[in-house]
Amino acid sequence: MCIYLRHLLAAFLLFWAGAAHAALLPVEAPEPQPTMAPSEIEAEPESGQDERISDRIAGIFAEVPSLTGVTVGVEEGVVTLAGTVEDADAADRAVAIAERVSGVVTIENNIERDVSVDSGFGLGPLGDKIATFTRNLPLFGAALLAALLISAFGYALAALTGLWRRITPNVFLAELIASAIRFIFVIFGIVIALDMVGAGTLLGAVLGGAGVIGIALGFAMRDTVENYVASLMLSVRQPFRANDWVVIDQHEGRVIRLTSRATILMTLDGNHLRIPNAQVFKAVILNYTRNPQRRFDFEIGIDADDDPTAARHLGVDVLRSLDFVLDDPEPQGRVVAVGDSNIVLSFLGWIDQEKTDWYKAKSRAIPAVKDALEQAGFAIPEPIYRLRFDPRSAPLPTGSAELTTAASPAAPVPAPPPPAPDSTEADVAPADEIARMVEEERADTKAAEADLLDPDRPVE
Repeated sequence: MCIYLRHLLAAFLLFWAGAAHAALLPVEAPEPQPTMAPSEIEAEPESGQDERISDRIAGIFAEVPSLTGVTVGVEEGVVTLAGTVEDADAADRAVAIAERVSGVVTIENNIERDVSVDSGFGLGPLGDKIATFTRNLPLFGAALLAALLISAFGYALAALTGLWRRITPNVFLAELIASAIRFIFVIFGIVIALDMVGAGTLLGAVLGGAGVIGIALGFAMRDTVENYVASLMLSVRQPFRANDWVVIDQHEGRVIRLTSRATILMTLDGNHLRIPNAQVFKAVILNYTRNPQRRFDFEIGIDADDDPTAARHLGVDVLRSLDFVLDDPEPQGRVVAVGDSNIVLSFLGWIDQEKTDWYKAKSRAIPAVKDALEQAGFAIPEPIYRLRFDPRSAPLPTGSAELTTAASPAAPVPAPPPPAPDSTEADVAPADEIARMVEEERADTKAAEADLLDPDRPVE
């Protein structure tokens, strides 16, 4: 801290000493600027001077196209300018030229602007530009022809759709390449045309403005650009096939098609669902169709006094006896929890989705295992709750349930009638209603042209 104070004090002393020294220095007076003395007018002009001034100014005006209509008169050094010019700038230029001639005393400007029809309504520089444009019409025509030829070549090259479709993996990329080729050749044609007419500066300004506009549009259309890029990536990666049974985030259904803007699903209840491709690209996709083998599982609770191991083996044997349950992977049974009044068992079995419907298989497996357990003497209890109405300190009566039952026998419960035979219970074939509707949708040739799903490319 002391070091900093010393440095600060030293700097202050140096500044104070410099200021004092500057105050003691003598102040130099500014040098006077030289002033131009006005030229003196001679008392007696030289012989023939007026003619020389007139000839000199007239000779200069004769070499300037915009001043050819100006007349010059000189008397005793006084120059009188008359006549007509196309614009005020030409009159001012004539006065400035006359002032620079030696011997001129003063100038009388009587020049008028010519606004007659023959002079082009006094267009002045605009008339010169029109004349220049007229002279350069052949050059402009050649530049325009060059731009059109280059653009036409680009369009012809982009029209080779068969070539681009063979090179690219899908139609979307082929169209993108064709559009890029057309755009590049059109821009190149414009650049060549502007360079031919010498408008390189204009080209730079146009390209700079286009860049700024492009950045602004990019920010304004960020979601649209993101969706477009996602469509491109999905068309290349091919995450699913047509008619695949998928779950995209919380949306479940079969894929109808992939377009340049959205993925179209048909939900399991037959409705169309359009999901933006930007959301599909970032979503978690679950594809049930990709692997034909699929597992189903369910839970059944048995009485707490029963043997869970025996019940588990029995349930597995029942699943193994079902013809639609695969032997490899083999079915399994697990003890998953001990509940308030039961032991929870979980049974798992595998099916081939190409031959068996997942929902039908699970619907048949659950009652089959349940019936087998009940026939083997395993109880499937409901939750049991004991209600106490006696004082807290009073002991619970032993065997009260048996005594109550003996005192008031319950009425016999009639056995439920056997279910009527139903041929549909044995049917576990895959349900194809939604798949059939998807195929009908895809059969529409006009809509299928916009499909980016390619069955010849591998699925990601």
